[in-house]
Amino acid sequence: MFDLFLEQLPRFLTLENAGYLFWAMTRTLMMTVIGCGLGFLFGFVLVYLRTTPGWLFVPVRLFMISYVEFFRRVPFLVLLFLVLFVSKGLGQSYSLFTIACISIVIISTAFIGEIIRAGLESVHTTQWDTAMAMNFSRLQVLRHVVLPQAWKVIIPPAFAFFVVFIKDTALASQVGVMELTAVGKYFTNFGFSAILSFGSILILYFVLSYPLTRLGWWIEVRIKQSRAVEARLDAPTTTPYGLRTS
Repeated sequence: MFDLFLEQLPRFLTLENAGYLFWAMTRTLMMTVIGCGLGFLFGFVLVYLRTTPGWLFVPVRLFMISYVEFFRRVPFLVLLFLVLFVSKGLGQSYSLFTIACISIVIISTAFIGEIIRAGLESVHTTQWDTAMAMNFSRLQVLRHVVLPQAWKVIIPPAFAFFVVFIKDTALASQVGVMELTAVGKYFTNFGFSAILSFGSILILYFVLSYPLTRLGWWIEVRIKQSRAVEARLDAPTTTPYGLRTS
């Protein structure tokens, strides 16, 4: 087996194969960026509608809650096949890449929407009430009061979900999307050993995920540092006369 690996290595390490792998890695990253990026935007809309008060919005709130609870429990691969067959049944000729992106948007909206909801609820209700008492609109409260505080809770888990989903895009190969895992299958069918083909894919997933993971760690450290600075600024101090001020 190892002799076969050494024999095929010179044929595998060509500029053509390297370009093909880079193209597949780019498609993998673009699927995640487009799907999770739109899921992040739609997640905000979902949470905004879900938390809108008033009895007129009860059906909307129930629909949004049902959407989150349902799609957070649906396997991504099943959703991929469902979107594929539904689009074909409706007579739509979307590309397989578009099918994968639509599926990622659907499922990431549910997951990231729940992350955003938890972040907004981490801000104390007195912040909402005080801003509303100052005649802020609901959008103004979110933009100027709540979101600046909630970002610290939203960003780390949302970024972690983004990094994890890079690996989950491998399931898109089951419907024919030519991403990293599908390219590994292609090289195997072309005659290269599975160790060489999928070993290369494994390394490229690591190359793709590790820098993003480090970026996520850096963001978390910066958030912790900003929290520490705010805590020191908000901490009460003692005057020379023994009085505590804030």
